[in-house]
Amino acid sequence: MTHIRRAAHTASLMLTLGILAAAPALAQDDGAVFMVRPDGDGGRYWPRWRGPSGQGVVEDGDYPDTWSDTTNVLWKTAVPGGGHSSPIVWGDRIFLTTSQNRGRRVSILSFRRSDGELLWETDAPEGRPEYTHGKNSPASATATTDGERVYASFGSRGMLAVDFDGNIVWHREFGRIDNYHGPAGSPLLYRDTVIIYQDQNSGAFVIALDARTGETRWRTNRSASVGWGTPIAISVGDHDELIVSSQRQVRSYDPLTGEELWSCGGNLFEVIPTPAVGHGLIFCSSGRAGPTLAIRPGGRGDVTDTHVAWKTTRGSPFVPSPLVYGDYLYLVNDMSSIITCLNAKTGETMWQERLGRPRREGVSASPVVVDDKLFVTNDEGQTFVLRTGPDFELLHINDIGARTLASPALVDGTWYIRTSRELIAIGH
Repeated sequence: MTHIRRAAHTASLMLTLGILAAAPALAQDDGAVFMVRPDGDGGRYWPRWRGPSGQGVVEDGDYPDTWSDTTNVLWKTAVPGGGHSSPIVWGDRIFLTTSQNRGRRVSILSFRRSDGELLWETDAPEGRPEYTHGKNSPASATATTDGERVYASFGSRGMLAVDFDGNIVWHREFGRIDNYHGPAGSPLLYRDTVIIYQDQNSGAFVIALDARTGETRWRTNRSASVGWGTPIAISVGDHDELIVSSQRQVRSYDPLTGEELWSCGGNLFEVIPTPAVGHGLIFCSSGRAGPTLAIRPGGRGDVTDTHVAWKTTRGSPFVPSPLVYGDYLYLVNDMSSIITCLNAKTGETMWQERLGRPRREGVSASPVVVDDKLFVTNDEGQTFVLRTGPDFELLHINDIGARTLASPALVDGTWYIRTSRELIAIGH
């Protein structure tokens, strides 16, 4: 595929790509909007979906960029059951969720990080198994931890909190979650609460639970009927916002009260990717071919006509989340195995290339950046290693030799990768 460079006739190029240029009124300081990061030691480890940065960016560390099913493998350990949730890491512990016996048994697992030994397995209370799509599972939601407890969402089986010895601290049920592909969104820790949203045919909601007791702090009803994403918390000037990107709308809530602050139209019916943040904007993708919206937060009411800096249908993902690094936004279109690099501020396409053979719904893991390199893993376990920046450069391809739908965790120079059957540590 031919590289797409900066065009001299920028206006006509933007029109072709369906991009709306940002109005001058939308200009905002790059540092004014950012992800709320974990407190304390959370920044040292990988305590949640997409890591401490909240968007798959690893800021430092000596990590290998080359591996195979044997090269740079420190250890491998079998994972009982199956699931697509990502590993999280705290101290010498790795936590995963898993599903066994066709979803009749769902559990939190704890492994020792130094050697991969399975330390304990704690089951959620019994309940009715849910139907899930083939690319989903009863253990798709990634757990989160504050260093004291591990919190995991199991859809209709509720939210489970356990201590680091595997003892159940509390369990909350939310009733049957009626979502036609099954639930998948991961919980978010915000201050001393655990927040999750469940969009479904009736009774959709976003809820904040006391992290220590599981009691409801607030609950806000929603109207969306489907959605599989994960909320994010962002800092916007003098306040924080909870962002939920789901069916038809991106909505912002006060994370302390659940009050809706603003809404923005433009999403399509099905939404999976977690929003990314950078340059004063929130980047939200939906549907099987877009659009991706660049939204300026901080508004009130319906901001569809006032706070969309730009939007494009080009290269948007269905499952993988977008990634912002430096001046650029990276999108992995899993419907055609294509990666696109955009100027994050303007939406201008810098380059677009195909990764391997085209395959519909061939990428599930979200990309990560380490040491100015972008890592994109497809479902076949091939990881494409690219140089970040305005020019396309494929450095090499790693093949772990196993089906891989989960995103990796990275701590202290080691990759932790969940395949369909194993947990693998990759390091020097």
